[in-house]
Amino acid sequence: MFVAMNKKYTYLIMIFLIAASLAAFGRIAGNDFINYDDTEYITDNHHIKSGINLQTIQWAFSNVVMANWHPLTMLSHTLDWNLFGASASGHHLMSLLLHISTSIFLFFFLNKTTKNIWTSAFAAALFVLHPLRVESVAWASERKDVLSMFFGMATIYTYSFYAESSKLSKYFLCLTLFILSLLSKPMLVTLPFVMMLLDYWPLKRWDKAMAASIQYRYKLTGRLVWEKVPFFLVTISSSVVTFWAQNKAVVSMESIPFYSRIANAILAYMLYLGKIFWPHNMVIYYPYDLYHPLWKVLIFALILIVVTFIALYYMRKQPFLFTGWFWYLGTLVPVIGLVQVGGQAMADRYTYFPSIGISVILAWGTPLLLQKVGVRGKIVFLMAMAALCILAVSTWMQSGYWKNSIMLFNHALHLTKDNQIAHYNLGMALSAEGKIDDAINHYSEAIRINPNYSEAFNNRGNAYVKLRQYQKAIDDFNKAIEIRPDNAEAYNNYGSAYLLQGDKNLGCRYARKACAMGVCKAYNKAQGNKLCH
Repeated sequence: MFVAMNKKYTYLIMIFLIAASLAAFGRIAGNDFINYDDTEYITDNHHIKSGINLQTIQWAFSNVVMANWHPLTMLSHTLDWNLFGASASGHHLMSLLLHISTSIFLFFFLNKTTKNIWTSAFAAALFVLHPLRVESVAWASERKDVLSMFFGMATIYTYSFYAESSKLSKYFLCLTLFILSLLSKPMLVTLPFVMMLLDYWPLKRWDKAMAASIQYRYKLTGRLVWEKVPFFLVTISSSVVTFWAQNKAVVSMESIPFYSRIANAILAYMLYLGKIFWPHNMVIYYPYDLYHPLWKVLIFALILIVVTFIALYYMRKQPFLFTGWFWYLGTLVPVIGLVQVGGQAMADRYTYFPSIGISVILAWGTPLLLQKVGVRGKIVFLMAMAALCILAVSTWMQSGYWKNSIMLFNHALHLTKDNQIAHYNLGMALSAEGKIDDAINHYSEAIRINPNYSEAFNNRGNAYVKLRQYQKAIDDFNKAIEIRPDNAEAYNNYGSAYLLQGDKNLGCRYARKACAMGVCKAYNKAQGNKLCH
């Protein structure tokens, strides 16, 4: 009878997770692609548009895209293009399907290992409905996030079966799923570390090992470590490949000193926690601030140390606190900014995997706190449903900001200051709609914030060309090349501007130079018009 009831509730919880997620995220089906990464990854990528074939598979496994090597993600985009073409709705809904599946795997794992169906359901619902998930789900380019997590949670769920029986077939399935996760995105390189935490709670494998007789204790504890060695070797291999792929995108110590990185990491840990507990001011790009007040860094560091001490102090009595907290701390390490890739201070998508640790703490810890003040079960249930409804509404609202590039980057500019990326991408979106003067204003703001922004000079030059202000355009293209001598697009546009101005000598010279660098648009057009020989 109990098993039958449990099975019925399991189905009901699955239906709830699916229905609530569709309601919270459903409006992304009406969203467009955006002009930040989506063009390079999908809409302007001829490999993706060529469909699934031998050449595409070879390209996906042998090329770095946007400073990332994630072949499985690129093949996923290719399959989406086969199915949905340029319709963004299908791409977004496929990401949502993967996100929902991940939450179901999380629920299955927690329910299987803790035998606490309602608490497990609440943890999964907290994870799936939180507005911090919007960036990963609503941004087509972040397919790598949801695909990696799908395989990652499948790995963890499979691991719970291996922990029961120690069958080699389950072990190799677990290892295979882990490799697939890293082929989607290397974010989950910390998964072997998480598996060690799960061995403590909820799997309690460490307790079983320590409870064994002395002659078996070392054997069992050694086994728990040695069985992770292949996983750590895969992690090391993935980390080496990732560092190689992202080498050109890694920010130097001269640009961001080590102290600034440490300070930003401490603040990011606390700011992520703040957004988990009180989701607000979520934007696509958070500008990096090199200077943080020392008092603020020290206070945040002290809070992190105190919570860590509490988690260690209560690790025997409340083991979920230990696992959840160190899950959060450990899984953020690859993206906390000690090795800085790109110019962002933090990103909502970075909380995708780490937030599960906090969801576990909230799901298991909140009922304990409420029991101490005498709150009854029905009231706890109503409070939980109210919290999930608030999160779902917040997610629905946040999804709306991803409607298109103009809404998204306007929202970012409203909530941040000196956001060069938001100005630049908003300028591109406005230029595409023919609002050239407005676009120039935003490019100029991006240049004001970052006077060495080569791409902003290049695009402002393109905007001036549309207004037939060729000398201003030439000045901007010249500045773009001065800042970045390898900017082939700027050379191409430089040549075009001179040709439009009637200077065939300089126009053809720069068009040929751009073509030699791999961008032949101006040169081919000039040849077609018999301007260059």
